[in-house]
Amino acid sequence: MVLMRFDPFRESERIADQAWAALRGRGPAMPLDAYRHDEELVVDLDLPGIDPESVDLTVEKNVLTVTAERLERRNEGDEVLVSERPYGRFSRQLFLGEGLDIDRVTASYEHGVLTVRIPVAEQAKPRKVDIAVGAGSKRAPIEAEATAATGDGVSSAA
Repeated sequence: MVLMRFDPFRESERIADQAWAALRGRGPAMPLDAYRHDEELVVDLDLPGIDPESVDLTVEKNVLTVTAERLERRNEGDEVLVSERPYGRFSRQLFLGEGLDIDRVTASYEHGVLTVRIPVAEQAKPRKVDIAVGAGSKRAPIEAEATAATGDGVSSAA
């Protein structure tokens, strides 16, 4: 598994954040999409109106943390009629699975979207396994999933 999907503490925090955001009439400050594309995990985070210089991305052990800051563009004396956009410092954490190569993380920022790419580690990629039949003979390699590195247990393919 490349992205841990459930963390009970993060889930309760997320639910509380959504409840407060709903009461304030605002959505999450840093919504994201995460998906696997070929041999990498791709995470797109919406950061509209964020100065790219204020974005900070760190990876420590299996936690990817994104922080960013959106400053208000109001001048002294401006009369606020509607204020729905969140301002200030935002942070988002993703708990990554063991099968990712966190030493080769890359990120780009374009049109208000931060895209983070994390390659799947070599030991987590599917590999061919030779099967010996009888004494010293070989059979054609078959595809096998490298599950030991990811800790997902044993899997079988039809």
